[in-house]
Amino acid sequence: MQVFGLWLSEPGLQAVLAMLDGGGHRALLVGGAVRNALLGQAVADIDIATDARPQRVQELCAMAGLRAVPTGIDHGTITVVVAGVGHEVTTFRRDVETFGRHAVVAYADTIEEDAARRDFTMNALYADASGKVIDPLGEGLADLAARRVRFVGAPQDRIREDYLRILRFFRFTAWYGAPEAGPDAEALAACAEHAQGVESLSRERVGAEMRKLLSAADPAPAMAAMQAAGVLAHVLPGADARALAVLVHLEAGRPPDWRRRLAVLGGEGAAEALRLARADARVLAAMRDAAAGPAPALELGYTLGADVGASAVLAHAALVGAALPANWQADVARGAVAKFPLSAADLAPHYSGPALGARLKELEARWVASGFALGRDALLA
Repeated sequence: MQVFGLWLSEPGLQAVLAMLDGGGHRALLVGGAVRNALLGQAVADIDIATDARPQRVQELCAMAGLRAVPTGIDHGTITVVVAGVGHEVTTFRRDVETFGRHAVVAYADTIEEDAARRDFTMNALYADASGKVIDPLGEGLADLAARRVRFVGAPQDRIREDYLRILRFFRFTAWYGAPEAGPDAEALAACAEHAQGVESLSRERVGAEMRKLLSAADPAPAMAAMQAAGVLAHVLPGADARALAVLVHLEAGRPPDWRRRLAVLGGEGAAEALRLARADARVLAAMRDAAAGPAPALELGYTLGADVGASAVLAHAALVGAALPANWQADVARGAVAKFPLSAADLAPHYSGPALGARLKELEARWVASGFALGRDALLA
């Protein structure tokens, strides 16, 4: 079996592979690039695995006139820069000691050792410079074809190496699993057994995984499994995934927005628990506040803008189990471009200070309530 794509023939990538191969070492593509190429999906991050030690990679780069940057040399990673583009090259590794949040690793000499320390069988697939696929564990290709997300070896062992793999399991299930088959039972049981381990992870790592999970085309089945396994309660106490399936149905092809989906999950202190950026935290709070009350779509478009306003309408409908209002999209769009016809200068002759602001706000509320029908003269009267 082979992988194909323009990404594989990229001159810089081929130059790095040829450099390692010419130096007498194995040079293999691994992980997400191989997986996605086999699935016919876009390839983003390209990782290269080799039996060459980091110092040897640096030596080969010097001889080839390529720039080597020790971006992760403690973990065996050298970034080789070709024509301004970085290519991550990591030495084969094996885990020596694990702590649930990170592992002590040692260099390995064989592809089998390197594959054995990876998280899921579909990520333990390799390919050479020609695109020929190598499945050292003999399980990855079959699991990928069946869209079966399975841990390498014993799930408990992989999870104890890094508790983040619990969240990665649900994320990969949402992105690559077969919905009709459901999550792998052995993996799900192991995630439930070690669910409390996610509390030891940094909030930044947890937040990054949750954003990726909620950005899947349909994360509802995976999130339901996460809740049933008791994992969601350790990530977002008080969260409830039941409205998520309704929301995905109502979205009807709209681009996924993890903030909209997080808004219907609820939960205590989501912004802090997931260490959200301030801008995302503000958007999430606005969505949640608007979703909690049945504000008209016209008003939501005006106060929140087109995108956030539409998300608030969808989130409210999902949470209360109601049908979407008629013409809601047109109303949101009209509200988003509406301009209040008065300014503070129009009221200045009669009001000043706090009274001016209060009166202006009152008139704006009347204008919004009228569906923007009241004109400037009517408002001034």
